[in-house]
Amino acid sequence: MALLHDHDLAHAFDDAARTYDLLTALNPGYQTDLRRSARRLRLPDEGAGQHVLDLGCGTGASTRALLRAAPHARITAVDASSGMLRRARAKPWPARVRFVHQAAEHLQTMREGPFDAVFAAYLFRNVTFPDSVLASVRSRLRPGGRLVVHEYSLSGSVVHRALWTAVCQGVIIPVGTLSGDRALYRHLWQSVLDFDTAPAFADRLSRAGFTGVRTAPVAGWQTGIVHTFLARNDSAATTEQTEQMDQTDQTDQMDRTGQMGRTGQMGQMDQTDQTERPA
Repeated sequence: MALLHDHDLAHAFDDAARTYDLLTALNPGYQTDLRRSARRLRLPDEGAGQHVLDLGCGTGASTRALLRAAPHARITAVDASSGMLRRARAKPWPARVRFVHQAAEHLQTMREGPFDAVFAAYLFRNVTFPDSVLASVRSRLRPGGRLVVHEYSLSGSVVHRALWTAVCQGVIIPVGTLSGDRALYRHLWQSVLDFDTAPAFADRLSRAGFTGVRTAPVAGWQTGIVHTFLARNDSAATTEQTEQMDQTDQTDQMDRTGQMGRTGQMGQMDQTDQTERPA
């Protein structure tokens, strides 16, 4: 099937915005995984004095995750879909959160920046030229700034590929059809199959000039389907930055201990996620 691109994709998200939050709420761990990825930015002082770009913010779920991870940061959240942004703006936000109608492909035209960190959730498989967007992201990051990408990026295993197709055909596409957005959710299914595997995207980040590239799988049923990618804008990382990223990996390894996933990998929410889970 042909994937949606550019304006067609933005319009599809415009139409789906009215039910998007409801459908993502049906995905176990969706919010928890976003919050964990946002915390991996490890912004100092709860983000005080930091300016963070939320690239592809949608209806604001990733923005909310950033705000939980760095409650004192200034956040600029951008998205190409005006419908998704309307949903995001309708929610309560502190004054330091600002939403901008902006396609990731035109990031270089933004007046704001440079940024201390960039968070991009479920974005890169939806852009036509990911290398160009990565180059723009790097140009907008301060030296030493961090990038965290939270993305559907398959491990490369045929098991994970088959699991993703089964979930899409059995749940995601039928539910999306009921909401009138079948084309968008068929795009979601196929775009994940066509996008980089996790090792390939990590290589893409390195080729784009990012350093310290690391990959971490999420826990639960999406292990091997969704990954978090961590990278820096320069090669001269401070000792403190390196130690913090090492600590992140150790914490994530502990988080994944105790809950057996379908593929034999382990997953467990840490104490913070248990506190954040709604009743």
